[in-house]
Amino acid sequence: MLAITAVVTAGVSLAFRDSSQQQLEHEASRLAAWLDAARASSRASGVPVRWRVTGDGFAFEGLAPKPGPQDWPSRWLGTGIVAQTVAGQVLLLGPEPVIGPQRVWLSSAQAPTLRLSVRTDGVGPFVVEPLAPDAPALP
Repeated sequence: MLAITAVVTAGVSLAFRDSSQQQLEHEASRLAAWLDAARASSRASGVPVRWRVTGDGFAFEGLAPKPGPQDWPSRWLGTGIVAQTVAGQVLLLGPEPVIGPQRVWLSSAQAPTLRLSVRTDGVGPFVVEPLAPDAPALP
């Protein structure tokens, strides 16, 4: 009986998750996938690729246009997403097989305590990690 109660409670709590949190998690997963794709494209082409935050989104620099209907993105799908890097740093995604550690912090303008990190150690793929609400302010 206790196990059933635990499962039901977990299901209910997931059903009532904040839409700001879901949106932020979706944007972070999307960004991690695009950063990995850009890194792979940079390695394949031998051309340096950079990613940077812009006033209304972000930009991939050094990538050739993608064939087909979908080009490299430059905007968030949702509203109120805030991205930051260390001291406004531009992420270098290649073409070397090993890049330095890279990190982007994402937060929600609607719920500033919701923060995620999209990072790589420079060898593995980009991963999404939560930041505790009481973590120090972003740089």
